[in-house]
Amino acid sequence: MYEKLDRIFKLKQNNTNIRTEVSAGITTFLAMAYILAVNPAILSSAGMDRGGIMIATALAAFAGTMLMAFLANYPFALAPSMGLNAYFAFTVVQGMGCSWQLALFAVFFEGIIFLIMSLTNIREMIFNTIPLPLKKAAGVGIGFFIAFIALQNSHLVTAHSVTLVTFQTIRGEAWHTVGVAAILTVAGVLITTGLLHKKIKSAILMGIVITWVMGMICEVTKLYYVIPEQGFNALIPELGSNSFGKAFSGFKDICGGAFDVKNWTIKGSAVSGWKLIFSSQFISVVLAFLFVDLFSAIGTLTGVASQAGMLQADGKLPRINGAFAADSLATSIGAALGTSTTTTYVESAAGVVEGGRTGLAAVVTAILFLFSIFLAPLLLAVPAFAVAPALIIVGFYMISSIVEFDFKDIGEAIPVYLTIIVMPFSYSITDGISMGIISWTLINLMLNRRERVSWLMIGLTLIFLANYFWLK
Repeated sequence: MYEKLDRIFKLKQNNTNIRTEVSAGITTFLAMAYILAVNPAILSSAGMDRGGIMIATALAAFAGTMLMAFLANYPFALAPSMGLNAYFAFTVVQGMGCSWQLALFAVFFEGIIFLIMSLTNIREMIFNTIPLPLKKAAGVGIGFFIAFIALQNSHLVTAHSVTLVTFQTIRGEAWHTVGVAAILTVAGVLITTGLLHKKIKSAILMGIVITWVMGMICEVTKLYYVIPEQGFNALIPELGSNSFGKAFSGFKDICGGAFDVKNWTIKGSAVSGWKLIFSSQFISVVLAFLFVDLFSAIGTLTGVASQAGMLQADGKLPRINGAFAADSLATSIGAALGTSTTTTYVESAAGVVEGGRTGLAAVVTAILFLFSIFLAPLLLAVPAFAVAPALIIVGFYMISSIVEFDFKDIGEAIPVYLTIIVMPFSYSITDGISMGIISWTLINLMLNRRERVSWLMIGLTLIFLANYFWLK
């Protein structure tokens, strides 16, 4: 068994073993499991069936992560993108007035374009032209970004009308909801830190489980109030055939629901064939998805690969075309199943920190996503405050490479700085990458360091500037 897995995933070559990879795969899955609840909540606002979306989300994550495992042998997991799902529902469907069928077809088409770009090395060229300091800065920025997401999801910080964010108030009735969540998050961070200090291999996974169990104890002892309408759900899972049946409701309507293959169009559209593909509305939607997904995927792959020490000395990532092919195929498969753009997840860093180094960890994560269809009530009961400590710790590990930058070199330091701070402050990996590229190009040209700026970097800078001034 070990010899066969070693032959496929090169475990010895990557200094890992089956136990470590399994633990890493489980950790990544638990860090990402929230997407099974969040994606249906967002896409259902576009008129799609919530239960059907949950199944589509799990299947898209399974397919995409399996492709990553066998095409690239990386421990990276894929699932429908947070951010692009909101763009899908609120901008394309509600804002632009498109049907969800048209939006799904645009996502499917975007995946095909990405696959062509991957097979012709265009995506690899873009990846390789980005300077190594910016690639490492993307990892640091993502570390701050996912830590900020964790602080929000755990209710430690909340929105404020003047300062934008503030520390959560836990007085009064809030004590039994946000108060318990915030305190258990802090407890989870302390517990996970202690486990890491003891060098326990599954420290992050154990931290998630222990924090969840403490939450269940709080629910049983009435310290924690279950108020679903405010987002505070039951922590003790309810298993039964009824809840299982609900998860499958409507999947047959959205799986392939965008396509009318016989008439070469999408369902509900008055336009068909090339007229549909070359319509201004369809082209604008495809380009928007394409732009955001391209640089979000580059930023995520760079950040997680840097954390795992997978980047080469020149900043290149081995087998990157396989990773890009998996990403693009997963997007088209996900759209056919009935969900928005599928992409590589920053939460993969949780498994990397746990020791995951090969596609075996991704296989474990993928299988768990497949099983999640049948265990949805159990997995959806894992609360955000149990996952938050893991993401906060992962964020800490990801920012540790900040000591590698040359802050005395202003031509490097300012673009690196902007890349890092823009990601959490704009809530966008893509905006962080774009600010880094724009500032790198302009500052180094201003300093007469032409050798640091390739023609492709200049082209990317012009595209980003056009996006900010005319397309956004």
